[in-house]
Amino acid sequence: MIDFGSFLEKAGRVVPTERQLRHLRETPFYAFVHFSPNTYTGLEWGTGKEDPAIFNPTELDCDSWVEAIKSAGMKGAVITAKHHDGFCLWQTETTEHCVRNSPYKNGKGDIVREFADACRRGGIKFGFYLSPWDRNCELYGTDKYNDFYRAQLTELLTNYGEVFHVWFDGACGEGPSGKKQVYDFESYFELVRKYQPNATMFKDEGPDIRWCGNESGSARAAEWAVVPWELCYFCEKQTEGKLFDGELKHIYNSDKDIGTLENIMYSSGLVFCPSEIDMSIRPGWFYHPEEEPHSLERLFDTYLRSVGGNTTFNLNIPPMPNGRFDPRDIARLKELGDKIRSSFDVNICEGAKVTRTALGDYQCEYLVELGEEKDINFFELEEDITQGQRVESFRILVHNNGLWEKAYSNYTTIGNKRIIKEDVRCDMFKIVIEASRGEPIISNIAAY
Repeated sequence: MIDFGSFLEKAGRVVPTERQLRHLRETPFYAFVHFSPNTYTGLEWGTGKEDPAIFNPTELDCDSWVEAIKSAGMKGAVITAKHHDGFCLWQTETTEHCVRNSPYKNGKGDIVREFADACRRGGIKFGFYLSPWDRNCELYGTDKYNDFYRAQLTELLTNYGEVFHVWFDGACGEGPSGKKQVYDFESYFELVRKYQPNATMFKDEGPDIRWCGNESGSARAAEWAVVPWELCYFCEKQTEGKLFDGELKHIYNSDKDIGTLENIMYSSGLVFCPSEIDMSIRPGWFYHPEEEPHSLERLFDTYLRSVGGNTTFNLNIPPMPNGRFDPRDIARLKELGDKIRSSFDVNICEGAKVTRTALGDYQCEYLVELGEEKDINFFELEEDITQGQRVESFRILVHNNGLWEKAYSNYTTIGNKRIIKEDVRCDMFKIVIEASRGEPIISNIAAY
């Protein structure tokens, strides 16, 4: 048991690792590319019995993938090197269920290599997803499967240059032996740290980036990167000691209030583990010709709530059977990129006078004087998360016609970045920090 003041101060000093900070700042928006025999069968989860002969992307052009991805403003991309069906998109030595036995380039092709090379030519970062669940491998469900999986992981980590993100999930089905596989994730993580020490890893429970709790692009109103260790037990604890006796067994990624005081005060320790919003540009993760891409409005709103909500955004684009992106998806990606670029083109706070006034130990206000009345559509705030994520609530006041008016209240977290969509006209505005876990430190205030 510790006192409240000490507990709050410790919570406010939980900070990201260098790799987490780099991921949040340099690659907050990136692509997923789901490509496998499912593309040809119309399934979302393959059976593992698919004939490799069906996999033949005759017009594959990974450079065109990268061009489309970049048009949306994404800075990286993650490919499904192996999905649940066990089919490998690279020339693996671990199994015959791979491109070597497909007609693609007469069995000489390597989709992972082509994509990794295209990413580097195009100036974006390369990552991969390797499904732990393998419905083709006869070793699945036995102790030997972990050796098999580690061998595949090692090939991908050592043969394709620098990797920025390795995507894991916990999907687990029945193996040939009738028992579910017990994954040795700790050993998988050790391989990533050994061969790609700068790469972040995604999994439900960390160790670097966690699941947001859904695959629909929905984000929480209040998103904390400082969360209980009981949720992200693959992360290193940065605090010890509970505020109150009790256990925190109920917590799950889909909960609405993961990092709030009501939860963390029962935690045995706190960790830094930001979430990732992942969704597909269309209803399915793999390509289905009858599907249409989501509207520009939905995708832009997801961007605001993810990149602008203290999370990252991983948007899937599934190639067609010929290996190209659907022209409808390409057009929507370009529209999304144009919308983002035009919305955040000119920061009207450039050159503005900013004054910080302390209102108490954990409260303050920032006065931004624009010099003349200007139209604002978006406010953008950032905390210095190298010191910790601290702000628990804030409000925005705007000065118009000689009066101060409330533009927005009931806001909670800020974190790495918070974008607030509000259409106002003013010559001054205030950011009032009402509650914080220690001294609030705002590193950036912008308006567009």
